[in-house]
Amino acid sequence: MDASADKPHILVVDDDTRLRELLKSFLSRNGFRVSTAGHAAEARQRLQALDFDLIVLDVMMPGETGLDFATQLRRTDNVPILMLTAMGDTKDRIAGLETGVDDYLGKPFEPRELLLRIQSVLRRGRPGAAPSAEPQRLVAFGPMQFDADLGELTQKGKRVALTDAEVALLRAFASRMGEALSRETLCKMVGSAVNERAIDVQVTRLRRKIEPDPSFPRYLRTVRGQGYRLVDA
Repeated sequence: MDASADKPHILVVDDDTRLRELLKSFLSRNGFRVSTAGHAAEARQRLQALDFDLIVLDVMMPGETGLDFATQLRRTDNVPILMLTAMGDTKDRIAGLETGVDDYLGKPFEPRELLLRIQSVLRRGRPGAAPSAEPQRLVAFGPMQFDADLGELTQKGKRVALTDAEVALLRAFASRMGEALSRETLCKMVGSAVNERAIDVQVTRLRRKIEPDPSFPRYLRTVRGQGYRLVDA
C-alpha cells in the first residue's frame, strides 16, 4: 500500500509556474501530497478526478479569478480553501470570506507561515481543535439540529452544507449555548488565524443558512457591546 495515500492532499491553484513548483516542493517535503493547476479550468479538471483535503487558491489569475472560482465551487463543494491575496487587498480578503473561503494569506509570504495556516485549517473541526469546553453532542434551535461530534447541521432531517469554518463556529456557540461570546473569544475558540472582522463575515454567512430572515436574526443574535450568542428560541 502506498504510504503517501494517508497524507493530506492539497491542490495549489496559481498562474505563476515558478511559485506553483516551489510550493509543491515545499509542501511535499512537509508531509503533503500536492497537485497543481495553473488556472480555474484546470483546477476543475483536477477536482473531477481527485479528492482534495484543501485548496491553496490565488486571487489574481487571468480569465476566471480565484474569487469567481471559489464562488462557483462553494455551490457544490465544501473543500477548505486558503486564498492567497495581495498584501494590502483587504477588499479581496473580505470578499473571499463572504464566498466561503476558510482563511487567507497575503503575498509575499513566508512558506513556514503558509504551512502553519494550512495545518490550522485542516485541524478545524477535528477532535482537540475546538474549545476547551466540551460541546453538547446535539443542539437544537428552531427547526435546526446541530451534531457537534459529526459537525453536521440538519433542518427537518435535511442536511445543510457547511464550510469547515462554519462548523468550527457552530461548535463554539454550541459549547456555550445562550452565552454571549465576544469576537476575540470566538477567534480563540475556533483556532482561526483570521481577525475579528472575519468573525463578523462568518456570522453573516452562517445566518443566511440558519435564520428564516437573516436581517432579523432569531437564533444567532447580536449582543450589543459583547458579541454574539446562539439561542434556541
